[in-house]
Amino acid sequence: MIVDGRKIAEDIYAALAPRYAALGREVKLGIVVVGENPVIASFVRIKERSAACLGIQMVRKGLAESASEAEIIDAIHTLNGNVDAVIIQLPLPKGISTNNVLSAVPNEKDVDALNPDIPEEKRFVHAPVALAAVEILERSHVQIKGARAVVVGAGRLVGAPSAWLLRKLGANVSVFSLEEGSIDDLKNADIIVSGAGNPGFIKPEHIKKGVALIDGGTSELNKRIAGDADPACSEKAAVFTPVPGGVGPVAVAMIFRNLLELIGKKQD
Repeated sequence: MIVDGRKIAEDIYAALAPRYAALGREVKLGIVVVGENPVIASFVRIKERSAACLGIQMVRKGLAESASEAEIIDAIHTLNGNVDAVIIQLPLPKGISTNNVLSAVPNEKDVDALNPDIPEEKRFVHAPVALAAVEILERSHVQIKGARAVVVGAGRLVGAPSAWLLRKLGANVSVFSLEEGSIDDLKNADIIVSGAGNPGFIKPEHIKKGVALIDGGTSELNKRIAGDADPACSEKAAVFTPVPGGVGPVAVAMIFRNLLELIGKKQD
């Protein structure tokens, strides 16, 4: 089954819309964008369109590529006092400490769950890509508890939070990255979640028939966005997420589910 992430995202927005309407007030989501990059601009537009569909005001703080770390952090502090949550659009320019910048977003505003100072178990919400992977697995009727899961990559956006969340849900998780594990680990996996950013390196011969392959890797190949998995893997996998159109739209929808969760935390 090739997953239609856009359809899943539409279902999520349809469920979220009346909940946002029931708040009876305008919701504001801040976003910090540093520099001008066409790829980043595309990601920002997707978030802005989704926000508009839900009646959410996106408050954008654009900074020049030359902005200092202190200027970026000042912008975050300003937004923190005026919006319900804050997104830091990554990647940041070279020379800027991503950890320092992300640390400026407090737990109650951290819709992307990226503040490195907050342990996973103490976060108010969890990483959108990890949540998207679980959402797709559950909608595809894949048993997570007791499953053998391999997470490819240990990055902050996909690998690390996906491994943590799958373990929490009862999967037996191993991690394959440049530092640990082997690609041979994939052959026995019931579930694979990949976020390595290495286009097409997972081949059909690396996976078993019937695996659920969630491809959260995105990189550019021949001027097109490509995932970690060779599209031919779809012929062997029971569940397969294409890139683009698979995990991405669902992950964006999870940002807005997280936002609603954060608002609820403040009301409790």
